Amino acid sequence: MIIVYILIGLAVLAGVYFGVIRKKPDELPAAPGDRAPAAKLPAKEAAKDAAKVDAPEHKAPALQPPPKSQKPLPKPEPTKSESQATAHAETSPAPPSSKGPPSKKEIRALQKGLAATRGGFMARLKALFTGKKEIDPAILEQMEEVMISSDVGVKTAQAILGRLRDRLQKNELSDEDAVWTALRDEAKAILGIGGGGIRVSHKPTVVLLVGVNGVGKTTTIGKLATRAKENKQSVLLAAGDTFRAAAVAQLEVWGKRVEANVVKGKEGADPGAVAFDATNKAKELGVQILFVDTAGRLHTKAPLMDEIKKVKRTIAKAMEGAPHETLLVLDATTGQNALTQAAMFKEAIDLTGIVLTKLDGTAKGGVVLGICDELKLPVRYVGLGERAEDLREFDADEFVEALFGQDASEAAAA
Repeated sequence: MIIVYILIGLAVLAGVYFGVIRKKPDELPAAPGDRAPAAKLPAKEAAKDAAKVDAPEHKAPALQPPPKSQKPLPKPEPTKSESQATAHAETSPAPPSSKGPPSKKEIRALQKGLAATRGGFMARLKALFTGKKEIDPAILEQMEEVMISSDVGVKTAQAILGRLRDRLQKNELSDEDAVWTALRDEAKAILGIGGGGIRVSHKPTVVLLVGVNGVGKTTTIGKLATRAKENKQSVLLAAGDTFRAAAVAQLEVWGKRVEANVVKGKEGADPGAVAFDATNKAKELGVQILFVDTAGRLHTKAPLMDEIKKVKRTIAKAMEGAPHETLLVLDATTGQNALTQAAMFKEAIDLTGIVLTKLDGTAKGGVVLGICDELKLPVRYVGLGERAEDLREFDADEFVEALFGQDASEAAAA
């Protein structure tokens, strides 16, 4: 009997074991937090489950791409006008030119324009010591006479020759080549105080031109405007010479040539008001350069000089810091009178440079040395002819080389 009870108990235990304990894993109830395998779910429920759970894990990058702002985009290329405006706006007064030695073509062009001075002042100077085996101190006295008569100026001539005497005493000027080289060095040191074209440092850059009657202010503005347009710079012209109807008409002709607007007033209008309106117009149009013409005035007449001061103040009211350039236009053919004019204008107003016109029409080109040496004013442009391209940016190295160097005929003879 006991054996029967034992067999029945074993059978019960076996049933429990195989019926409950050894039940298949996929038939067991899911543990909390576990999801049932997709294979055992009905098709519709499996699809829903996949959409809710699996899809976000695997398809999120495709359905939710990163915002465009997260991807570094290439910087758009600026337009030509934007590039120029940016470059000019960042340009402060330019450093001295770092370009290489003057080209032969540039030198020949300058020598042609300086032919009168080379054949006059420079030829007389060189004749004093050409062929001399020894340099006599008396020659320096003769050189001083030539320099003064060629409008170099007494002060400048004496300063140059004083330094040459010192070198002569040190036996540094033993022959004509040494003297000529010394003169070149002196000229380069005097003329190298500055130069170059207009610095377009603001938008607009306001350029005021002043000078006495007949020096060529209006023509100079037209030539400067032509150069600016060739450099792809926008330009506005202001007819501030309200006392001379012909000046306004002449500026309008230049305006049509360079396709630039001209701001003008009625005949006899206040030139300060014209300059004020032109400055505001230039700001409104966003032009790069505003050229302001003024009436010719005698440097010896105080009321006229006071008026040009008023024009400058009026421009400053329209734009802080303007005018950014005040250029004095001088006629090279007037010689020492040009030096006197420059001294008077410099005393009255702040000047940023000189435009020396008609240099091709005088044999006394030494005035450029006197202006730079005595007044410490840089020559910015020189006029060597009637064409717009004959108004050249002044470069001391080129100018000295053209003045002192040999031309083609001299080189061939040598």
